[in-house]
Amino acid sequence: MTIASYARRSAEALGPTTRGILWMVLCGLSFSLLNALTRIVTADLHPWQTQFLRYCFGGVVILPFLLRGGLHLLRTKNLRLQIGRNLVHTVASGLWFLALPLVPLAEITAISFTGPIFMTIGAMLFFGETVRARRWIAIALGFFGILIVLYPKLQLGISASSASLLLLVAAPVSACSYLIAKVLMRQDQPETIVLWQSLLVSLFTLPFALWFWRPVADWHLALFVLAGILGSTGHYALNRSIKAADISATQPTRFLELVWASALGALIWGDVPPVWTFVGAIVIFGSTTYIARREAIADRDRRLSEPPAAA
Repeated sequence: MTIASYARRSAEALGPTTRGILWMVLCGLSFSLLNALTRIVTADLHPWQTQFLRYCFGGVVILPFLLRGGLHLLRTKNLRLQIGRNLVHTVASGLWFLALPLVPLAEITAISFTGPIFMTIGAMLFFGETVRARRWIAIALGFFGILIVLYPKLQLGISASSASLLLLVAAPVSACSYLIAKVLMRQDQPETIVLWQSLLVSLFTLPFALWFWRPVADWHLALFVLAGILGSTGHYALNRSIKAADISATQPTRFLELVWASALGALIWGDVPPVWTFVGAIVIFGSTTYIARREAIADRDRRLSEPPAAA
């Protein structure tokens, strides 16, 4: 038995929920390390140049898998949706990269917890889903948590929190990207979605990268190779987690990201997050976990109410 087949059988034995949780843990760790690496690089290179090279090297890292698996991994059943989704993702990641050098990692992670809040609002606006009172209360609590996270900066004036506001703008745009990805996964494989993301985001970002281009050192290239591995791993793990289990089951593991981000920020930059970051993160995390669980219950009720397929 080969190592690959043994790993595949072991994964199947774990069950879908456990697999989804483990994929989400890997996703969170990958993105925490990626944010730290990217913040190091943006000290020397422009954020848009960093964005281009990060996704470009992400595509380079995936290339061997494409060559081994065949060009069929690039075949998508909805090219227009792939293009539209990655235009949205380019905007979201562009805002994220602009804010990344200016905001502590723990705060970035806390704000990223708002994803399910904006995904719920997006599902209501674009898919016509019903959002009942309890979920609206959870959404309101989530936004209150954001104010808690930003409280120290808001005391200093709006200019001090402009980078944090960029992250807040990026969060709903990013949620829109993942909603589209969820639709794409009904037809395309996770590998296909990640491949198209690396290809198209690199293409869309290239003109801005060239405009702000700065000399790239060898150690930059080495970090971008690692960033490409981490980024592609993180997106692939996220897609696999979404496909394996309900987000309500995997959401609690995301709080580990705050632990990793706080540790990395303290070790590399000496950033000690204020207590407001953790208090706000707990409020946001609690509201998004509740939203995820309510959505899972609603999905289960919808499946049970659907008539059985004709034989």
